[in-house]
Amino acid sequence: MQYAPSELKPRERYKVLTSFVLPRPIAWVTTIGPTGVVNAAPFSFFNVFCEDPPLCMFAANLRPDGRVKDTVINIRRTAEFVVNMTDEPLAKAMHESSGDFPPDIGEPDYLDLKLAPSTKIAVPRLADAPFAMECKTWKEIDVNGDRLLVMGEGIHFHIRDELWDHAAMRVHMERYHPIGRMFADRYCRTDDRVVFPPAEGAK
Repeated sequence: MQYAPSELKPRERYKVLTSFVLPRPIAWVTTIGPTGVVNAAPFSFFNVFCEDPPLCMFAANLRPDGRVKDTVINIRRTAEFVVNMTDEPLAKAMHESSGDFPPDIGEPDYLDLKLAPSTKIAVPRLADAPFAMECKTWKEIDVNGDRLLVMGEGIHFHIRDELWDHAAMRVHMERYHPIGRMFADRYCRTDDRVVFPPAEGAK
């Protein structure tokens, strides 16, 4: 089976890409609106791609009716956001926060999610997230007028204490249970892991 992307409709391309680029990490992005309402929305076209400076990127498309999402509106106003990672205990709430909430209803408040203040920006983080990264907008890229790539520079990290080995600078993988996005409403657990010995390279 082969496809030329130019011969597929955008929705068909989406289905191909999200069916095979798996699992995808999820950025649960918190932002703050002009009246102080805190928005939390998940994005699975997301990843980190640099450590110096620490940069992440997620893609936010328009709503089905053509409206700009609250996350984008808020980021364009403040140039601040927090990327919160999701683990199994938070997975259901994360999924439910993907619904179409009006701007005056904050997902954390509606879903009884605890917030905690950030250190360097005004946008709060999700208190129970295993990892949260305070971000300032680094760059925006408009794609065809219907999708925005938001690049953020991580300026402060928050890690749940029991997950981190400070001496080794390594996560306790037996304690961290992240959730990955598959496609549609499907997600995956990531506890079934494989460890290979270091690659020696060509002889």
